[in-house]
Amino acid sequence: MRQRLALALSLSIILLGMIALTLGPAGISLTDTFLTLTGRARHASQTYIIFQLRLPRVLTAIFCGAILGSAGAVFQAVLRNPMADPFVLGVSSGASFGVALSITLGYATLLGLPFSALLGALLTTLLIFLVGSRHKVSQTTLLLTGVAANYILSAAMTLLMFLNHEQYDRILFWTLGSFSSSTWQQVTFMLLTTLVFLVPLSLSHKEMDMLLLDEGSALASGLPVQKIRILLLLLSTLAVATCVAFFGVIGFIGLMAPHMARLLVGPKHSRMLAPTCLVGSLLLLGSDTLARLVLPSGEMPVGVITSILGAPLFIWMLRKGRYAYV
Repeated sequence: MRQRLALALSLSIILLGMIALTLGPAGISLTDTFLTLTGRARHASQTYIIFQLRLPRVLTAIFCGAILGSAGAVFQAVLRNPMADPFVLGVSSGASFGVALSITLGYATLLGLPFSALLGALLTTLLIFLVGSRHKVSQTTLLLTGVAANYILSAAMTLLMFLNHEQYDRILFWTLGSFSSSTWQQVTFMLLTTLVFLVPLSLSHKEMDMLLLDEGSALASGLPVQKIRILLLLLSTLAVATCVAFFGVIGFIGLMAPHMARLLVGPKHSRMLAPTCLVGSLLLLGSDTLARLVLPSGEMPVGVITSILGAPLFIWMLRKGRYAYV
């Protein structure tokens, strides 16, 4: 079942990637796309469009989707809340705020955007972890703490844009998310980030299963709960911050992908981590393709598409009471 599902999802990603490479104002056919990818392009312009503009965008969307989906699974396991997600809990907004603040204060060149994003995301994650590690804190309280952090950081971003009109466009980019400026250098960096994140994560599936137990049972089984929580949160925060530093805030992939994978293969992380990565890639690649085509001129930020898809799921889970593991 798992192998067939993984194969079906992988083939779907490849097919959608081919469609994404083909669709656009340049009018390249599917046959021309295939010929170009195999080194038999009919026109030099097609080679440039596919290899320099579209293919890096497709690959970064795939890697970023896998990271965000897997990070959502980590946050849900560590915080024992199936509604947890880097976007909902404000971690993505914290990374975005760190970037915007460094641009506003003129430290972007000194610190670098990835480090600024990481610092903002780490501080937000620390706040969530401190609240979540308190005894007798309900899942609803934890969720609302993250939502409140998200609102505060979004308001702070708006204030920075209002006070710095000359940096308005640069800051706005990190509030909406886009893959329009993807480069091969970013593809390489995102590939390395994906491997560094997913390899140790795949080796920690038993620990993630045990984190879903109550803390007393997890400790009794010999699991160093606090150490595992901190390591997994740090690893996920680093990966999410990398995505935000390059492509801005992209919401709800971390909520949708684990939830869909859980419905397909069950809650055990040994089964759901791989489908979560693939579903995240498929969702984000599809959202980015739609964002390129939905407007007659220009393109819509991909974060708008993912929010339109993810917000109804979030509301549905609230209405069904699916905000805690039972």
